[in-house]
This record gives sequence, structure tokens and C-alpha cells, in this order.
Amino acid sequence: MKSSKYNNIEIQIVMLARQIKDGQAIIVGTGLPLIGAVLAKNYYATNCHLIVETAIMDSCPHETPTSVGDVRFMKGASTLWEQYRYFGLQSNTLKNNIFDLGIIGGAQMDPFGNLNSTVIGDYDRPKVRFTGSGGANGIATFVNTIIMIQHEKRRFVEKIDYLTSPGWLDGPEGRKKAGLPANRGPQAVVTDLALLKFDSQTKRVYVSEYYPGVDLNEIIDKTGFEIDISRAIQAEEPEKEALEILRNQVDPTGEFIGRN
Repeated sequence: MKSSKYNNIEIQIVMLARQIKDGQAIIVGTGLPLIGAVLAKNYYATNCHLIVETAIMDSCPHETPTSVGDVRFMKGASTLWEQYRYFGLQSNTLKNNIFDLGIIGGAQMDPFGNLNSTVIGDYDRPKVRFTGSGGANGIATFVNTIIMIQHEKRRFVEKIDYLTSPGWLDGPEGRKKAGLPANRGPQAVVTDLALLKFDSQTKRVYVSEYYPGVDLNEIIDKTGFEIDISRAIQAEEPEKEALEILRNQVDPTGEFIGRN
């Protein structure tokens, strides 16, 4: 990001927050997805409902917790359950379309939004072994998702090494053929360079918006498969008020966004 007004992490967080709408119930995890969700709750979508796996429901944190288990996430929460109750709620409601969005990520993504967060290389003799699915597979199976991932060629690959979380599988009929809900799937990908979306017919990812200061050739060079840029428009810069909330309230120490 060439602009001195904000860095690429800040605009990535802002772009994620912009995807969240009022009234939506969102499953969110630790890290940048949590920061984006907290910014949305405090600026873009104040009536959204944040839900985390530690069974804290409908929180309204003033400052971003370091994890979903941080006590700061309890501020404004409507419910604090025992964790087993959350897992019961999740298993019963994922299939019933109670949740509107899940924010997930991975080490690799293919053109149809399928994610790998399990291994790089052969499963039995991997080069790298990661933590695996957690709840991501269930979320990707039954809930519309936003994928948050850094834009690197090693991450954007033609074929992932292991299918941890399903996207659109092999195209428009992929989920239906696999017995998954055909009306659920990845809706957008938020990277540090651009906002990607999925074609309504082919279900293949394309560049929807690129950030100010980013060259489209950089996106092409950092994508390990052919990607459509013909529909790309330049994204609006982060709103001044949103940046102020992000820097002074959500992450005042700059622990995540990297500002002093």
C-alpha cells in the first residue's frame, strides 16, 4: 500500500467490516477477523450480532479482545453460556440457517474458495501441519462465509493440498452433488490487496475491488491461478471516522494494525 494515510492491514480490516450488515448474526474467530467484526459493530453495522466459540453471544466490545476468550469480549453481551451449550446451539442451528455469516481463513485457497488449513504437502508426510478445521468445516458447510487471507501466490493455488473447508467445490453444481447446501457458500474474499467475489454462474473467484495504490498486475502476480480482473474497480478509501475508531478505540496500542 503506497498511501501514507493508512496501511494495507488497516484497509483490509475496513474492507472486511464493510461486508458485515446490520441485523446479521456472525460467527467470528480470533485475529484480524475479530478486529474487523469489532470495527463493524462500532461503526458500519452497529446492530449486527457477534458470536464466538467461547459461548459469548451478541457482544459489543469497545476494544478488540486479544482472543475470543478475552474478558473484554463480554462487554454488552446478552449471554455467557457454558461452552458445551454453544456447541449444542451451533450443531442445531447451523443447518437451520440461523447464522448469516462466518468469517474463516486458511493457508491455501483455490479458485472456487475451497480452503486448506490442515497440511502442506502429502497428508501422511507433510511439509507443514497446521491445526486443522476447528469449527471451520461446519461453518463453511452450512453458512455463507467471508474468507480473510493474505494475497500471496503460495496461498492462492490452482489445487489445494487438502480440503479442510468446502467452498463451491468444483463449480456451480459442486455443493449439490456433494450433498451440501447449494444455497450456501463463500461470498467474498478479503485480502491485503483486494476484495474478491465469486461469479454467480461459474462460482469462480474474480477481482471486484482493488485498494487505492495497488496495481492490478501485482494482484495477478500474487495469484497462483488465472484470475479475472475485467470487472475490477478501485475501492473507496477508508472513512476518516472508521480509521479513528480503529486506531483510537479498537486497537489503540497498534498491536494488530501495526501503527505506533
